Parts: sequence; C-alpha cells; structure tokens
Amino acid sequence: MKDRYLDFVNSSFGAGFARSIGLPKPEVLRRHRPDRPEFGGIVAIGAGPSPALFDPLIDVLQSIGMTSVAHGSAEGWLPRANRHGAMSGRFEPHRRDSVASDRVEALIFDATGIADSSELGAIYGFFHDALRSVARSGRVVVLGRPPETRADPRAWTAQRALEGMTRSLGKEARGGVSSNLLQVAEGADIEGALRFFLSPRSAYVSGQVIRIEAASVTRPADWSRPLEGRRALVTGAARGIGASIAGVLAALGAHVTGVDVPQASDALDQTMLAIEDQSPSGGAHAALVADIAAPEAPAELAAALLAMGGIDIVVHNAGITRDKTIAKMTKDAWDSVIDINLSAQERIDDALLAQNVLHDGGRIVGVSSISGIAGNLGQTNYATSKAGVIGRVSSMAGVLRARGMTINAVAPGFIETQMTAKIPFAIREAGRRMNSMSQGGQPVDVAETVAWLASPASAGISGQVVRVCGQSLIGA
Repeated sequence: MKDRYLDFVNSSFGAGFARSIGLPKPEVLRRHRPDRPEFGGIVAIGAGPSPALFDPLIDVLQSIGMTSVAHGSAEGWLPRANRHGAMSGRFEPHRRDSVASDRVEALIFDATGIADSSELGAIYGFFHDALRSVARSGRVVVLGRPPETRADPRAWTAQRALEGMTRSLGKEARGGVSSNLLQVAEGADIEGALRFFLSPRSAYVSGQVIRIEAASVTRPADWSRPLEGRRALVTGAARGIGASIAGVLAALGAHVTGVDVPQASDALDQTMLAIEDQSPSGGAHAALVADIAAPEAPAELAAALLAMGGIDIVVHNAGITRDKTIAKMTKDAWDSVIDINLSAQERIDDALLAQNVLHDGGRIVGVSSISGIAGNLGQTNYATSKAGVIGRVSSMAGVLRARGMTINAVAPGFIETQMTAKIPFAIREAGRRMNSMSQGGQPVDVAETVAWLASPASAGISGQVVRVCGQSLIGA
C-alpha cells in the first residue's frame, strides 16, 4: 500500500508546505537498486582504546570501494591503512554551510577494546563530532564484543553499555540513518555483516544488536550473487512478503521452490513465473501447492525436495491471523494460528532434518513478528505463535551447530502489505509513524534481511532475531 503522507511531504509542493507548518518529513529511504552501485563514498572511522578490528575493517572497505577518513580517536588507523595500501585521510566535521556532498556515507566505531566505563568517553567524543556529518540514508555501525565473553566484570559492563548508545543514536540521527551494533567474538568474520549493514539492503533495519561468532565462513565468489547455485524453500510464497523473499533469493542466485495453499495456487504460479522471467537461471524455480498444516505435508515436502536434490535454505514465512481478544476467541481460532504459524514449522524441519533433505551448512530462517516481542491487543494467539518462532531459533541453534547449520528469525514491524492496508486508518498511521524512520517498511526490507541470514557468509550468526521495523518504539 502507498504511504500518501510520505509521498506528499517529499513532493516539491508538499515539502515546502510541511516545512511551513512544522510537519515531520520522513526520508525516502535509499534501497537497493540493480542499476545503482551498492557502495561508495566516504566512511569515518573512530575507535576506543586498543581496537581489535582495524585490519579486517580495512580489508572490507577496500573490497567494497569505500574510502576512509580517521577521526582523532582512531589514532592507529592511518598508518594501518597505509600498510594495506588503502586510501584514507583525516576526518573533518561537516560544517553547517557545506554542501551535502561533503557528508560521509557511514560512521564506524571500533569499541572492541573498551574495558571500563571510564573509557566510554571515546565513543561520546566520536559521535559528538561526527553524527551531523552523516548523509541522508547513511549508516552507523558500532563494533563491540559479546559482553558475557569478557572475563572482567567492568569490561562486561562497558560492552553492554554500547547497546544503549547505539539504539539512542538510531533515534537521534534522523534522515533515514540507521544505527546498529555488531558484537564480534574473537576470530569471527565480519565481512558479510558489514556488507549488509553498510548497504541499502538494510534500509529498514536499525537499533539491532547482532552477535557474530567465530565460524567457518565460505565467502561467495561473487558478492552480487552470494546464493549462486543454492536451493531454497519459501513457504507462503504466493504474495506479499513471501513473494518478495522468493524474488530476492532468486535475484541473488538461489533456485527457489515456492509453497502455498491450494487457494493461492494461481497467485503462486504467477509469482514463480515472474521470478523465472527475471532470473538468469530460467526454469530452475518451482511452485509446490501444499497445505503446510496438513498431517501429510512434511513427508510430501521432504520427498519432493529430495527428488530435486535437497535444499540449502528453508524460509518459514507462511502464517495467518485470527484476531480477537482471548475472551472472545474461539478454540479453533487459537489452534489454527498456533498450528500454522509455529507447529507446522517444527514438523517440517523435523522431516527435512531426519531425511537429510536440508544439506549440512544449511540455513533456516523463520518469520516472526514484533507482536511476538511486544504482544498486541487482540492477538494473543498470533503473538504466542510468533514468540514461539523466536523460542525455536534460540533452542535449535545449538542443536544444528554440529552440522554447520544456522537458524535465525526476522521480526517485521509495520510492513506495507495487503494485510496492513486493512487496518483502520488511525491505527495504520500510528503503526507507520511510531519508529525512528517515521514510516512503514516494504516487503523487500524483510526479504533482504532473510537473504543476508541465508548467505554462506553469515555462518557466524545463529540463534538470533533481527527486527525489521525501522527501530519501532513498540517493544523497544
């Protein structure tokens, strides 16, 4: 659904009108477009004492073609960049009278060495100087350590403090700027996560804390198609978020099998045909009609996928709502939502894992919801099912680790879909505006996040929930 307010205040007339009466003006977010470069421009680097990630950070910036400038806090950056042959310089804060082209595209702060609360002043100094210098739709990334891996309680405390700083920056930056914290374990590979969080693909992901563990990472031969040759299953693929997930996975190289119920078979066929038409791999995609809640569905899906050679990626997107307050809700409404949104995922995964249909090194991504984090009036069944998806992710991560598999979830906030278009106007507007971006997200925002978690470069990320909500104030 179109956000008419967003369109209006960003039109030539509407922008002036909104400014004259003091209306808020949400930024038109910069999202990925195949005809535009994904990276470019300048990134400003700051650091606390004893930063540990300068070398891999320099390598990533070189590989994506971004030029760095060193803030005064990053004392060792310039000599390190020179040794790597990387282009770099010194940071100068954006002046009020300077042009937009003088702004930096991203701010990155290496806080891995901060080991005491007294050292948090370094992060204040960097962002105090640099936050106004970020371009619209720019990026803020803070690099820290998982707090519980710090042996010293003071270091644990200081690393945990970074979460509050990073989330607050996301609410202060405005202009479509996102802010995220990467908690990087010793020996973990940061390239996949940095590529995502510095790119337009993460436009609606902000205020998130991502933990990256040390793992065996296979870097894609072609970062523009990191899923090349991989096979993916997407449930609920006929329309909306599911169709967008299927399309993005295919655009990144995956062979996609879309699944939906018989009632949606025509829409599913159209979606998969459209993906085939746009895909260099041609007829590598397939449509399967199945009711995932049916008792026979797990075995039938496993058999069909095994006949195709197995799969590498499972995306559990299918879901329903049957909204009523619990006092008015029927038992059937409760049971059907729990069964389709949660229990069916468990049964399908059990079948795929038992028969080795999901290959070692595979990826499972569940679509949860912000309702599963914050709860929602009239959605006890839905919120329960979506919180259960988060529970699956937490409980299964350790079980799957021995096979090199990961399991994660995305939790969308207000996303512009046919479902949200049916919400009453006042509630719909509140849902759109009550986040740091002051707008709803698009199905592609969820799809891009799913694709990142499905990438071979995301092997160090498991058991986590990434909110795709523009840093919603609900459940914050």
